[in-house]
Amino acid sequence: MALFRPQLERFLSTKLHCGHSSTKTPAKNFFFATRPKSQCSAIAIDAPSSLTDVAGIRWGSASLQGAREEMEDDIIIRSDGLEGFSFAAVFDGHAGFSSVKFLRLEKDGVQDESGSTATAMFIGNEKLVISHIGDSSVVLSRSGKMEVLTDAHRPYGSNKISLQEIKRIREAGGWIVNGRICGDIAVSRAFGDMRFKTKKNEMLEKGVKEGRWSEKFSSRVQFNGDLVIASPEVYQIAFGSDAEFVILASDGLWDYMNSLDAAAFVRNQLQKHGDVQLACEELARKAIDRRTQDNVSIIIADLGRTDWQNLPLQQQNVVLELGQAFATIGIVTLGIWMSSLFSS
Repeated sequence: MALFRPQLERFLSTKLHCGHSSTKTPAKNFFFATRPKSQCSAIAIDAPSSLTDVAGIRWGSASLQGAREEMEDDIIIRSDGLEGFSFAAVFDGHAGFSSVKFLRLEKDGVQDESGSTATAMFIGNEKLVISHIGDSSVVLSRSGKMEVLTDAHRPYGSNKISLQEIKRIREAGGWIVNGRICGDIAVSRAFGDMRFKTKKNEMLEKGVKEGRWSEKFSSRVQFNGDLVIASPEVYQIAFGSDAEFVILASDGLWDYMNSLDAAAFVRNQLQKHGDVQLACEELARKAIDRRTQDNVSIIIADLGRTDWQNLPLQQQNVVLELGQAFATIGIVTLGIWMSSLFSS
């Protein structure tokens, strides 16, 4: 279940910049809730000052709790020291925080029913390498054009990856109810979640006791493999001269804001003030404005190649927004006219 090889473990164990760091500088103008020290403490934005690494990459990060009872996400950023690569990761925990702690190499030996997705990226040598498990997502902006670089591992949907996940789960002896494996979990790849791996039979027995399925149904189930797996998909992307920034965020953002809107929002923010940390905080607030019900964790890497201060505003966006506004006014006016016509 280990995520990192020994060299990377040593890399992560020193100079970490993350949600648990006791040396980070807190952001201004946000409020806290009393929480265990091992968990992220900010209900609103939990973010440090902007960080610039040796390669000229400027980093921003933000975490918020949303409407959840607990904060189960975590962020790691290491900006130098791994053979010329910078490292960043988002862990999205569920049913507890133990699996996230394990992935952070805080192995306390606690075993529970928790699990965590893990999406990590390495930036260096003009390329981006991604190791992806779960439903966080990575987006790259190239001269204002957005590229989604990862696919969510979920047991529902009609896209190629989702259909492959559904097939794998069924072949392993599992079933899907309302987009959830065995009616329980809505992500098909994660660390932890042992009830879908080595404790599947215990999960079956517990389901009978809780009345979620019958003993007869349970007796017909034959497992042939793990229902939830921790096998990553690995991507390698060459940046090129037009690469501007990368967004890595948990599904708490992407479920309430599509990747095109998020990338456009960040780009507009950077054109206004050039502050990647502020842009990250504003994007997190945007998710809250859209009534996200999940924890939200966001990392933005400004690759340092774009002169945001002297970059001309995209006129096409202005024209598009004006066109949409006039179209809305026209539809409303037409509706009023038709209403008056039929009522006369």
